[in-house]
Amino acid sequence: MNDVVIRPLRFTDDVQAMRAFLETLGLRSRIESERGLWVDMVAGRGMVALHDAAGNTSGAGPGETRLAFEADDIDELKDRLEAAGYADASIFDEAFGRVLTASGPDGTKLWIDERSKDLYGYKLHAADADARWSVTPVFGVGDQAGWERLLEVLGGDNPELVKFRAAAEFDVRIELSTTESLDEVTRRLAATGHQVEVADGGLAVVDPDGQTVRVRG
Repeated sequence: MNDVVIRPLRFTDDVQAMRAFLETLGLRSRIESERGLWVDMVAGRGMVALHDAAGNTSGAGPGETRLAFEADDIDELKDRLEAAGYADASIFDEAFGRVLTASGPDGTKLWIDERSKDLYGYKLHAADADARWSVTPVFGVGDQAGWERLLEVLGGDNPELVKFRAAAEFDVRIELSTTESLDEVTRRLAATGHQVEVADGGLAVVDPDGQTVRVRG
């Protein structure tokens, strides 16, 4: 089975501070670059990746989150996307591995990294993902039906993890869901100096990039 995992990509001025913040919440580091400019983090479902903002060539600024996925087999996924009408799906090589791109709804460019087997320049951690935690990002969209169709094509857990809000321009916000006690999560955050607010039946906390991350129970 071709496992396709949603992986919001945060560009940050302080990779290690964001990493510590997400680990406090409940995510676990899996792969990081030896220079410390990249780390991806796993939950029971979904992932978050962190990229040094100063070292990126995409034009993304500090605190900006973009949409990305990771897949076992991007060749099979390219065929699947093309069969569903995404005619510009293409594969190319980056320094870190192979990438599949395609145009999604709202004119958004999709980036789907093939799961790397060559870890030259990277360190692999024995990440024991906490099954109580899920990455459940919120998409700001103009074409919700188009996004729902795309997520069905990609498959996996993605259709049930993503939440939507109406927006003139596409954006991504990091949000997490957990079955862990929110009181316990609040205690951990407070112990590391983070201010937590109760909001909309969950928690709201400002991350090291100055962005609000919500945690739903």
